Amino acid sequence: MQDKYSPADVEQAAQSHWKAIDAYKAVENDPRFPKGKYFACSMLPYPSGKLHMGHVRNYTINDVMYRYLRMNGYNVLMPMGWDAFGMPAENAAMANNVPPAQWTYSNIAHMKQQMESMGLAIDWSREMTACKPEYYKWNQWMFLKMLEKGIIYKKTGTVNWDPIDQTVLANEQVVDGRGWRSGALIEKREIPMYYARITDYAEELLAYVDDKLPGWPERVRTMQTNWIGKSTGVRFAFPHEIKGADGAPIQDGKLYVFTTRPDTIMGVTFCAVAAEHPLAVHAAQSNPELAAFNAECKLGSVIEADMATMEKKGMPTGLFVTHPLTGAQVEVWVGNYVLMTYGDGAVMGVPAHDERDFGFAKKYDLPIKQVIEVKGEQFSLDAWQEWYGSKEGVLIASGKYDGLHFSSALDAVAADLAELGLGEKKTTFRLRDWGISRQRYWGTPIPMIHCPDCGVVPVPEKDLPVVLPEDCVPDGTGNPLNKYEAFLQCDCPQCGKPARRETDTMDTFVDSSWYYMRYTSPGSNDAMVDARNDYWMPMDQYIGGIEHAVMHLLYARFWTKIMRDFGLVKFDEPFVNLLTQGMVLNETYYREDAAGKKTWFNPADISLSLDDKGRPQSAILVADGAPVEIGGTEKMSKSKNNGIDPAAQIEQYGADTARLFTMFASPPEQTLEWSGSGVEGANRFLRRVWNFGHAQSATIAAALAAGSVAASGEAQKTLRRELHKLLQQADYDLKRIQYNTVVSACMKMLNTLESAKLDDSAESNAVIAEGYSIFLRLLNPVAPHITHVLWQELGYAGVHGDLLNAAWPQVDPQALEQAEIEMMIQVNGKLRGSIKVAKDADKASIEALALACESVQKYIETPPKKVIVVPGKLISIVV
Repeated sequence: MQDKYSPADVEQAAQSHWKAIDAYKAVENDPRFPKGKYFACSMLPYPSGKLHMGHVRNYTINDVMYRYLRMNGYNVLMPMGWDAFGMPAENAAMANNVPPAQWTYSNIAHMKQQMESMGLAIDWSREMTACKPEYYKWNQWMFLKMLEKGIIYKKTGTVNWDPIDQTVLANEQVVDGRGWRSGALIEKREIPMYYARITDYAEELLAYVDDKLPGWPERVRTMQTNWIGKSTGVRFAFPHEIKGADGAPIQDGKLYVFTTRPDTIMGVTFCAVAAEHPLAVHAAQSNPELAAFNAECKLGSVIEADMATMEKKGMPTGLFVTHPLTGAQVEVWVGNYVLMTYGDGAVMGVPAHDERDFGFAKKYDLPIKQVIEVKGEQFSLDAWQEWYGSKEGVLIASGKYDGLHFSSALDAVAADLAELGLGEKKTTFRLRDWGISRQRYWGTPIPMIHCPDCGVVPVPEKDLPVVLPEDCVPDGTGNPLNKYEAFLQCDCPQCGKPARRETDTMDTFVDSSWYYMRYTSPGSNDAMVDARNDYWMPMDQYIGGIEHAVMHLLYARFWTKIMRDFGLVKFDEPFVNLLTQGMVLNETYYREDAAGKKTWFNPADISLSLDDKGRPQSAILVADGAPVEIGGTEKMSKSKNNGIDPAAQIEQYGADTARLFTMFASPPEQTLEWSGSGVEGANRFLRRVWNFGHAQSATIAAALAAGSVAASGEAQKTLRRELHKLLQQADYDLKRIQYNTVVSACMKMLNTLESAKLDDSAESNAVIAEGYSIFLRLLNPVAPHITHVLWQELGYAGVHGDLLNAAWPQVDPQALEQAEIEMMIQVNGKLRGSIKVAKDADKASIEALALACESVQKYIETPPKKVIVVPGKLISIVV
């Protein structure tokens, strides 16, 4: 074997071997793996061009799991695919004047090569790409089946409209109320869109969070629960006599609202409606100022989060509705924070007990009436206090409801409103139906046809897929499919007359809602999934970022339930266990110009000055020697230019070093702070691994030739005991996915082997050979290349077979046994010494040895009052 560790040579040799034997191709019911299947999957990446360190960490976590479980007898599947549709490809296409398809496929090829260079145990025979017709055909097929069952429906929806680019923008494309590209003020528009009835499954989605997701992190389960947002409250009406142009009362003379706080109903001092609400529209007809305000409200984001943080603005309509219980007149305002698409497009204003309403009332000098009292607290109009919104108090200034607590008040108010025919107790959900239409080109075509005579009709199943042309280059002036006659022109499947295709495409969350099941059924042309899916699913372990903890996982759960109800799958939830790995952080550096604009510089281009404790004091840009500001540690991102190129790391240090560092630097679920010195340390460790194997090659060869030799000497037994103790702890940590401590155990194990003081006997050779074989198998999941080559070079493969399929080392209980054990001695609670005693020594013998200990005797001037022996651990002497 080579004298020095050469990562490039080692990794090329290992990867060539794995490729030659098609090492990672998974086969259902493989008899080599008696423990059955284990499906471990990382969330598929967007093919942005190259991997980042977040990818490296995610996929290495998956790979460590794969290798450990495979050596333990599991038939493990680790697939990979590409979330290849979506807006970034269109943006890149506009920037580079190339079709999104060309950009996407080029990126996929590059990123796949990078993944292969990491030595990942991916079964590439199952690769899927969301933008290929053989995949998205099944998106279209499911759309038609859901349409047939009424799960898909069409209605008008509010969208962000860019009036200059003439296109709908995604929420993330709206920056400060303007289009990201044109800078135009965004308008809210109502356009026809397709929706999926996820709300029909809200109860089940919520119930299964607790019942069927015990393997998910608690915070993710909480996020799912909060997003579904089940609320019990009252939907009721404020009666009115406001009449429209037709002379009839608008909305039958009832302004409906929903509230989860009916106990505060006697504190209502105003109502607010959306700019599109019929009352707002009616009032604006005779009020130009209000009409202008309504138009302003229609500009800006439709994002719920933005609505929560935006400045709250309002204008009175001059209209009044009647309080249903008191008969008082309640003023109606238009509020820019009220969305017509949520509930009834109206809210009741209770400023004393709602923080948003409190701010609104203070701004516009509206009445504030306290109707909830909490013992020991004093209400004031000066500033909002958290207790104002509490449900813990009792009602006051509420007539017959005075003294009631929340739950009894809810029931009483609901009953009274129901008796008046103006309301009822109701359960609602924060969750809204999933709008799956996107007015963009690069996505799955929605399989519908617009016929002048027959209306909108579905594409026949036999005509699927509706293939998306791949030669369009978006120019920012709307969906290019609207100008692509070869795509648009078709015949109506019902009457045969000329018709036009739908140009909306599907939300890319559709692609990611079921891709993991397509991995199980590669090449299935006649079905979305086939019988192989029954073998692999549900997935045993899903791995991905916390940023996908809500929408992606919720849609995947919903899609699974639809497939179940269509008889395609036999399970309720797709993911048994979920791991959300932490972000990768790095230092940031910048300069700020006079206008406040920051230019960010990559850490690789920075030189630091450190104090005597190694803390950064100042920084300069190497290129010009001028100072830069130290911005602190943040998530690696393009915007902060603080990313680390995995390809450069692999080229300099090797893939095993990158893998080792990312596993060692932090537990998988916590953030990882990048450290150049940490990477160098990981590389030094691997060189030690190689050097030890090289130095002990003759010893190991002799031991393997001699066969099994029992260790009887004390030094050999001590070494085996230390090695097996470390193996025991590492095995436990591998099971709980604490890979940082597994690497730590590997480091301790190498230290133990390097420092062992043994003779050159056959016994010693056997212990070294056994210990290093345990070490290589323990390190293999994290650093598979170097361990594979050392395993081969040192001859272990000839005895135990290929390392990839070698049996996981088992802890030898006899190795852990000790003839003597060390026990600590305390005197009045303070540690004063220790003794070694026979493992089976009785209490009297232990007491006698402890009292005779020289380091203890000087603290015992009189006979002790008590001696307590904790077997195998501690002697406590009380004097």
